[in-house]
Amino acid sequence: MGHPKFARPKYDTPTHPWKKARIEEEHALKEQFGLKKTGGMKEIWKAKSKLRRWRQNAMKLIGRVDTSEGHFSREKADLVESLYRRGLLGDGATLDDILLLTVEHVLSRRLQSQVYYCGLATSMRQARQLVIHGHIGIGDQKMTVPSYIITRDDENVLTYHHTSPLTDAEHSIRKEIEDTRAAAEYEEEDKEAPSEEFVAGVVEGAEAAPSAEDTEVKGGDS
Repeated sequence: MGHPKFARPKYDTPTHPWKKARIEEEHALKEQFGLKKTGGMKEIWKAKSKLRRWRQNAMKLIGRVDTSEGHFSREKADLVESLYRRGLLGDGATLDDILLLTVEHVLSRRLQSQVYYCGLATSMRQARQLVIHGHIGIGDQKMTVPSYIITRDDENVLTYHHTSPLTDAEHSIRKEIEDTRAAAEYEEEDKEAPSEEFVAGVVEGAEAAPSAEDTEVKGGDS
């Protein structure tokens, strides 16, 4: 078990430190989700480790002959329900859907990301700053951990903390955030409708696409 003062790390580091493709991918994720410039890789490794554990649990249950009843049925239901509460799976999800999750899905459920997605900040970097400085709250609870994985219930009560000066709609930073959000919504409404040629091309491509019966694997055990 080990000494409580010397807890083991809860994430796995890369097996090889100098893989170019992995490094470029992680740098892109770091910029996309506004992670720390120094130490941001560790947050990505933590997300990948969580995802790896969920996939391993799913594959273990998929490999069972019967998970429709008993202990394995409860374990399957608990795993799917846990990821549903975290907002990583939708209604009616199965174990196979867990294998389709990516590290982007995990990073997008972080508190920092959700603050930006909810329009409480103008950028991922600003969202991290607001969280760290205690401007964000979930209900009455002040949140200062950007990596906190937010649940579906938390989304409904995610807002500025009641002690933050940003609760004042006339605050300069708050007005800047609101103006940026309004400009983004206005640009989205002004998007041009697709041309008739584009629509015709989409319809033609859909008609030429193979059906589910055409792509079905033939032979093998049914």
